Amino acid sequence: MAMNDRHLRYDDFVSIGTSGKADDVDVLMQVLVSQGDLTTTRLIDFALSLVDTREGYKRMKHYLFNGEQQQRNYAALYFKRKGYTDLLEDAVEEGKIDFEQAYSK
Repeated sequence: MAMNDRHLRYDDFVSIGTSGKADDVDVLMQVLVSQGDLTTTRLIDFALSLVDTREGYKRMKHYLFNGEQQQRNYAALYFKRKGYTDLLEDAVEEGKIDFEQAYSK
């Protein structure tokens, strides 16, 4: 049963990430800060990487500049993977993330 639950959870995260809706990004970011276990953070990281809509991009940008530290870090990772270094530079300049978070590999 545990494996089945984990599979359903994975499917839920994938569905949420691929929708790309702002509300769904909010769900992922809320789960990120409320359930910080390794399995959940990896699922969230993967689901966020699936966000590929203008609405989702805008919401991720919101979290990069206005989220809690953990949310800002995951938003930075999202933009780093997408190659949006200009946003990362702005976030570093504003003190939202540190240089290492923005540019480490």
